[in-house]
Amino acid sequence: GDALYPQTRDGIEALGFIAAGPWDFIGHEEVPESKIDGKIARHLDRDDMLVNTLQTFNSLTVQCAQCHNHKFDPISQEDYYSLHAIFAAVDRTDRRYDLTPETGNQRRILLAEKNLAEDQLKQLRSAWVQRAGEKLSDLQRQITQLEKSKPKTERVGSHSQIEPTQGVEKWFQIDLKQKSNISKIVLRPCHDDFNQIGDGFGFPLRLKIEVADDPEFRTGIVRLDESEAIDIPNPKLKPFEISGKQTQARFVRITATKLAPRQGDFIFALAEVEVMSPSQLNLAMGASVTGKDSIEANPRWSLTNLTDGYYPGQTGSTLQEKESLDLLKQQEQGLLQSSATQSEKDAFQTLTRSVITRSNQLELLPPMGVVYAAGIHTGKGSFTGTGAQGGKPRVIKLLKRGNVENPGREVDPGSLSLVTALPARFEIDSTHDESARRVALARWLSNPKNPLTWRSIVNRVWQEHFGRGLVDTANDFGHMGASPSHPALLEWLAAEFRDSGQSLRALHRMIVTSHAYRQSSANNLEAARKDEGNLWIWRMNRRKLQAEVIRDSVLAIADRLDLRMGGPSFQDFVIDKPEHSPHFEYGWFDPEKNLSQQRSIYRFIVRSHPQPFMTVLDCADPSMQVAKRNESVSPLQALALMNNSLMLVMSRHFAERLTYESADLKGQLARGLFLALGRVATETELKELTGLAREHGLANATRVLFNLNEFTFVD
Repeated sequence: GDALYPQTRDGIEALGFIAAGPWDFIGHEEVPESKIDGKIARHLDRDDMLVNTLQTFNSLTVQCAQCHNHKFDPISQEDYYSLHAIFAAVDRTDRRYDLTPETGNQRRILLAEKNLAEDQLKQLRSAWVQRAGEKLSDLQRQITQLEKSKPKTERVGSHSQIEPTQGVEKWFQIDLKQKSNISKIVLRPCHDDFNQIGDGFGFPLRLKIEVADDPEFRTGIVRLDESEAIDIPNPKLKPFEISGKQTQARFVRITATKLAPRQGDFIFALAEVEVMSPSQLNLAMGASVTGKDSIEANPRWSLTNLTDGYYPGQTGSTLQEKESLDLLKQQEQGLLQSSATQSEKDAFQTLTRSVITRSNQLELLPPMGVVYAAGIHTGKGSFTGTGAQGGKPRVIKLLKRGNVENPGREVDPGSLSLVTALPARFEIDSTHDESARRVALARWLSNPKNPLTWRSIVNRVWQEHFGRGLVDTANDFGHMGASPSHPALLEWLAAEFRDSGQSLRALHRMIVTSHAYRQSSANNLEAARKDEGNLWIWRMNRRKLQAEVIRDSVLAIADRLDLRMGGPSFQDFVIDKPEHSPHFEYGWFDPEKNLSQQRSIYRFIVRSHPQPFMTVLDCADPSMQVAKRNESVSPLQALALMNNSLMLVMSRHFAERLTYESADLKGQLARGLFLALGRVATETELKELTGLAREHGLANATRVLFNLNEFTFVD
């Protein structure tokens, strides 16, 4: 998508197909590829990509050739690792993209102009550096030495315990060891990459600063600030300063009265606290620190970090070093300016204005979208993929017995030798971009001479209409898969689809207007004796609605289905955060929430903890590829449709809808049965439903309608 349809929203978002699958935080973010575990993580990633691709489009079990040649199908180990080479530079990562081509074009133009101006500025500066000579080199060496004097540390700051609500008070307290004169208190904000918060992480929206001689802060409290009434703008890395009013005290307490928002919870964090004397001596340096509570995760988070002298944005470890560094940088700029001609200075100012203007224009563009998809991993952390090499594909070698520690010969990008009408190895220029390999595979898959692709897609469409494909194993057309029930029909459909414009709409129309599809699901004893499983399609299979369709139908009939398209997914669970891993509590969720009444396609799925209601109704396991869903009937399904909170709430809304749409009970029940089953009610049905509604209420009668077999099965 990104290569054949560049700068299009669909072209970028479609790459999520390659990245779909299990995600391992340690393997993807923490373990470098130089380690065995990192090599295994990358190998498994590529295996997942190629298996999804070949099973989806060609219905072949290529994964069986990972350790040896396929035991049943003509797929060699070399074929398998040639497919690995297709995805040799690809990782799973966040990709940023513009939502419209117009914005994308505008961004590219502005970035090109900005980059050109920056390059010209570098050239001017390079010429001035050359003219300034050794004197400038000496200054720069001194600057570098001072900047490097700051000790390298992983210490971030001090972090309170996490709270689910924002109004809980948290405090840190500094013990100065003796009563001291205080002229100023400086709070240094943290920097952390969690949730892309960055600078100012954890700095509270409201706080108060107090001093006292009592460590319990019960008596003799002096309040130093008056800033608790309104929210404080996040200072990023700027120091937050409060005058000490020449107060004398031993203890300083900083209390967050309105915590900083994180991702669904709230915290208080600081990098450093400085308590300055009238002579500008930091009285807090090395002082002991206590807190209401704190997360002790050394070396990053610890109470002692508040008085260790280190904080983000620090340019020197002492005030004198900072002043020296500023003076040296001023001298550096002065020397560079003296080396420039007036015309060069004018050009420098013009180019600087151009960079600023383009930067401002870029800031005004609509925000870019982000999709988790296939791409070149350029993020931070131990694992950086092949991003540092500009996306240069990794060298892929055939692994003996599938062992990453036992590599064999190098393999070239390619596909399967069993498609004899097409070359199995791709001829790609050595200077090619990474995406050229994926383009070659896409063209191999969609080539008219590749019969597997066309057979696979028409078989899947047939399966969705009839409940079973012409080949019952939709993901396996190999020797161990099922034989086609109607081989000539499969071949004809594949050729017709391929040669008639490849329109899925036309294929659907052809199938649903056929005699085979328009049959009744009524039984025929004579036909059943000859073909009990309906392999020869002498009747229509009775189909059970999928879990998502049942849920959406319930919402639609209750007049509560939100049909708006797009937007973020909704969560039909509550996240409970105990001491360790989160718990996803589906039973705590309120079905009345409007956001949860969107179509099921927008449902947020937790692979490790599927939705129990949907799972009981045979919803596909989200942690694995499912070629064909189960269609089962069980007591648990009946209990779920009768007692689940969603069914109780929607039955009540269904009853309310019927009350608005009809004045009398019989009319309400007749309307309800028509909405639920799509047909007119019989007198016997109305009589039974009326008696039920009079005895137990209309909402219970509508709940019965939702539990009829005729509601969940399509005859």
